[in-house]
Amino acid sequence: MLNETLEQGQNIIDKTLERLLPSPKQRPESIHQAMRHSVFAGGKRLRPILCMEAARMIAGKLPEGIEELASALEMLHTYSLIHDDLPALDNDDLRRGKPTCHVVFGEAIAILAGDALQTQAYEILARLKCKPEARVKIIEEIAHATGTVDGMIGGQVKDLEAERQRPDADTLEYIHRSKTGALITASLVTGGIYAGGSLAEVQ
Repeated sequence: MLNETLEQGQNIIDKTLERLLPSPKQRPESIHQAMRHSVFAGGKRLRPILCMEAARMIAGKLPEGIEELASALEMLHTYSLIHDDLPALDNDDLRRGKPTCHVVFGEAIAILAGDALQTQAYEILARLKCKPEARVKIIEEIAHATGTVDGMIGGQVKDLEAERQRPDADTLEYIHRSKTGALITASLVTGGIYAGGSLAEVQ
Protein backbone atom coordinates (compact mmCIF):
# COMPACT_ATOMS: atom_id res chain seq x y z
CA MET A 1 0.00 0.00 0.00
CA LEU A 2 2.77 2.46 0.92
CA ASN A 3 4.78 1.64 -2.21
CA GLU A 4 1.64 2.15 -4.31
CA THR A 5 0.96 5.53 -2.66
CA LEU A 6 4.56 6.63 -3.27
CA GLU A 7 4.54 5.47 -6.90
CA GLN A 8 1.20 7.13 -7.66
CA GLY A 9 2.33 10.32 -5.94
CA GLN A 10 5.58 10.42 -7.91
CA ASN A 11 3.66 9.99 -11.17
CA ILE A 12 1.23 12.80 -10.33
CA ILE A 13 4.02 15.18 -9.36
CA ASP A 14 6.24 14.35 -12.35
CA LYS A 15 3.34 15.00 -14.76
CA THR A 16 2.45 18.24 -12.99
CA LEU A 17 6.05 19.47 -12.96
CA GLU A 18 6.32 18.65 -16.66
CA ARG A 19 3.24 20.82 -17.27
CA LEU A 20 4.25 23.70 -15.00
CA LEU A 21 7.93 24.11 -15.88
CA PRO A 22 8.88 26.08 -19.00
CA SER A 23 9.82 23.97 -22.01
CA PRO A 24 13.56 23.33 -22.49
CA LYS A 25 13.07 25.05 -25.86
CA GLN A 26 11.61 28.20 -24.27
CA ARG A 27 14.00 31.16 -24.53
CA PRO A 28 16.40 31.53 -22.72
CA GLU A 29 16.85 27.80 -23.21
CA SER A 30 19.86 27.36 -20.91
CA ILE A 31 18.04 28.36 -17.72
CA HIS A 32 15.02 26.18 -18.46
CA GLN A 33 17.24 23.22 -19.28
CA ALA A 34 19.13 23.74 -16.01
CA MET A 35 15.91 23.92 -13.99
CA ARG A 36 14.65 20.71 -15.56
CA HIS A 37 18.02 18.98 -15.16
CA SER A 38 17.74 19.29 -11.38
CA VAL A 39 13.98 18.86 -11.00
CA PHE A 40 13.97 15.62 -12.99
CA ALA A 41 17.18 14.21 -11.49
CA GLY A 42 15.36 11.34 -9.78
CA GLY A 43 14.00 12.70 -6.50
CA LYS A 44 11.64 10.68 -4.29
CA ARG A 45 9.05 13.51 -4.23
CA LEU A 46 8.61 12.95 -0.48
CA ARG A 47 7.53 16.51 0.36
CA PRO A 48 4.84 16.78 -2.33
CA ILE A 49 3.53 13.31 -1.49
CA LEU A 50 3.27 14.23 2.20
CA CYS A 51 1.40 17.39 1.19
CA MET A 52 -1.08 15.47 -0.97
CA GLU A 53 -1.63 12.75 1.62
CA ALA A 54 -2.22 15.31 4.39
CA ALA A 55 -4.86 16.91 2.17
CA ARG A 56 -6.40 13.51 1.47
CA MET A 57 -6.63 12.81 5.22
CA ILE A 58 -8.60 16.04 5.74
CA ALA A 59 -10.79 15.97 2.62
CA GLY A 60 -11.21 12.21 2.21
CA LYS A 61 -9.83 12.47 -1.35
CA LEU A 62 -7.23 14.50 -3.21
CA PRO A 63 -8.66 18.03 -3.54
CA GLU A 64 -8.64 19.59 -7.00
CA GLY A 65 -5.39 21.46 -7.63
CA ILE A 66 -3.46 20.03 -4.67
CA GLU A 67 -0.83 18.72 -7.09
CA GLU A 68 0.14 22.32 -7.93
CA LEU A 69 0.82 23.17 -4.29
CA ALA A 70 2.76 19.93 -3.97
CA SER A 71 4.79 20.67 -7.09
CA ALA A 72 5.64 24.16 -5.84
CA LEU A 73 7.06 22.54 -2.70
CA GLU A 74 9.20 20.26 -4.86
CA MET A 75 10.49 23.28 -6.82
CA LEU A 76 11.49 24.96 -3.56
CA HIS A 77 13.21 21.80 -2.35
CA THR A 78 15.09 21.49 -5.65
CA TYR A 79 16.17 25.14 -5.56
CA SER A 80 17.72 24.50 -2.14
CA LEU A 81 19.58 21.44 -3.44
CA ILE A 82 21.00 23.35 -6.42
CA HIS A 83 22.34 26.05 -4.12
CA ASP A 84 23.57 23.56 -1.48
CA ASP A 85 25.66 21.82 -4.14
CA LEU A 86 27.46 25.01 -5.24
CA PRO A 87 31.22 25.32 -4.62
CA ALA A 88 30.60 28.16 -2.15
CA LEU A 89 28.44 25.85 0.00
CA ASP A 90 28.79 22.04 0.02
CA ASN A 91 30.76 21.83 -3.26
CA ASP A 92 29.18 18.59 -4.51
CA ASP A 93 29.77 17.32 -8.04
CA LEU A 94 27.09 14.61 -7.87
CA ARG A 95 23.47 14.59 -6.75
CA ARG A 96 21.59 11.26 -6.83
CA GLY A 97 24.43 9.83 -8.91
CA LYS A 98 24.18 12.52 -11.61
CA PRO A 99 26.32 15.62 -12.22
CA THR A 100 25.03 18.60 -10.23
CA CYS A 101 23.55 21.64 -11.91
CA HIS A 102 26.66 23.82 -11.67
CA VAL A 103 28.86 21.04 -13.08
CA VAL A 104 26.69 20.79 -16.20
CA PHE A 105 25.65 24.42 -16.70
CA GLY A 106 28.20 26.48 -14.76
CA GLU A 107 27.88 28.30 -11.45
CA ALA A 108 26.11 31.39 -12.75
CA ILE A 109 23.31 29.46 -14.49
CA ALA A 110 22.99 27.12 -11.49
CA ILE A 111 22.48 30.05 -9.13
CA LEU A 112 19.90 31.54 -11.47
CA ALA A 113 18.18 28.15 -11.94
CA GLY A 114 17.72 27.90 -8.17
CA ASP A 115 16.43 31.48 -8.06
CA ALA A 116 14.07 30.77 -10.95
CA LEU A 117 12.60 27.67 -9.29
CA GLN A 118 11.96 29.63 -6.11
CA THR A 119 10.33 32.47 -8.07
CA GLN A 120 8.15 30.14 -10.11
CA ALA A 121 7.07 28.26 -6.99
CA TYR A 122 5.63 31.46 -5.51
CA GLU A 123 3.92 32.30 -8.80
CA ILE A 124 2.20 28.90 -8.61
CA LEU A 125 1.32 29.39 -4.93
CA ALA A 126 -0.29 32.75 -5.73
CA ARG A 127 -2.67 31.01 -8.18
CA LEU A 128 -3.73 28.07 -5.97
CA LYS A 129 -7.34 26.93 -6.33
CA CYS A 130 -8.33 27.44 -2.70
CA LYS A 131 -9.92 30.17 -0.61
CA PRO A 132 -7.92 33.43 -0.61
CA GLU A 133 -7.30 33.31 3.15
CA ALA A 134 -6.02 29.73 2.85
CA ARG A 135 -3.76 30.77 -0.03
CA VAL A 136 -2.22 33.59 2.01
CA LYS A 137 -1.70 31.27 5.00
CA ILE A 138 -0.05 28.66 2.78
CA ILE A 139 2.34 31.23 1.31
CA GLU A 140 3.17 32.54 4.81
CA GLU A 141 3.81 29.02 6.12
CA ILE A 142 6.10 28.09 3.25
CA ALA A 143 7.98 31.40 3.29
CA HIS A 144 8.67 30.96 7.00
CA ALA A 145 9.75 27.32 6.53
CA THR A 146 12.27 28.31 3.85
CA GLY A 147 13.53 31.42 5.66
CA THR A 148 16.22 32.27 8.19
CA VAL A 149 14.36 31.96 11.52
CA ASP A 150 14.04 28.21 12.24
CA GLY A 151 13.75 27.63 8.49
CA MET A 152 15.70 26.04 5.67
CA ILE A 153 18.12 28.93 5.01
CA GLY A 154 18.81 29.35 8.71
CA GLY A 155 19.59 25.64 8.97
CA GLN A 156 21.94 25.86 6.00
CA VAL A 157 23.79 28.79 7.61
CA LYS A 158 24.28 26.87 10.87
CA ASP A 159 25.40 23.83 8.86
CA LEU A 160 28.05 25.92 7.10
CA GLU A 161 29.22 27.43 10.38
CA ALA A 162 29.35 24.00 12.04
CA GLU A 163 31.92 22.83 9.47
CA ARG A 164 34.52 25.04 11.19
CA GLN A 165 33.83 23.75 14.69
CA ARG A 166 32.57 20.64 16.48
CA PRO A 167 28.78 21.08 16.81
CA ASP A 168 27.02 20.09 20.02
CA ALA A 169 23.76 18.12 20.16
CA ASP A 170 21.62 21.28 20.32
CA THR A 171 23.24 22.70 17.20
CA LEU A 172 22.83 19.41 15.31
CA GLU A 173 19.16 19.26 16.22
CA TYR A 174 18.69 22.88 15.13
CA ILE A 175 20.35 22.16 11.78
CA HIS A 176 18.18 19.12 11.04
CA ARG A 177 14.93 20.69 12.28
CA SER A 178 15.55 23.82 10.22
CA LYS A 179 17.41 22.70 7.11
CA THR A 180 15.34 19.55 6.50
CA GLY A 181 12.47 19.34 8.97
CA ALA A 182 10.92 22.78 8.42
CA LEU A 183 9.94 22.21 4.78
CA ILE A 184 8.73 18.68 5.54
CA THR A 185 6.53 20.10 8.30
CA ALA A 186 5.29 22.85 5.98
CA SER A 187 4.39 20.24 3.36
CA LEU A 188 2.07 18.48 5.81
CA VAL A 189 0.64 21.67 7.29
CA THR A 190 -0.08 23.37 3.96
CA GLY A 191 -1.71 20.23 2.58
CA GLY A 192 -4.08 20.32 5.55
CA ILE A 193 -4.75 24.04 5.12
CA TYR A 194 -5.42 23.60 1.38
CA ALA A 195 -7.98 20.90 2.13
CA GLY A 196 -9.85 23.22 4.52
CA GLY A 197 -8.71 21.60 7.75
CA SER A 198 -9.45 23.24 11.07
CA LEU A 199 -6.58 24.41 13.28
CA ALA A 200 -7.00 21.27 15.40
CA GLU A 201 -7.00 18.99 12.35
CA VAL A 202 -3.89 20.65 10.91
CA GLN A 203 -2.08 20.39 14.25
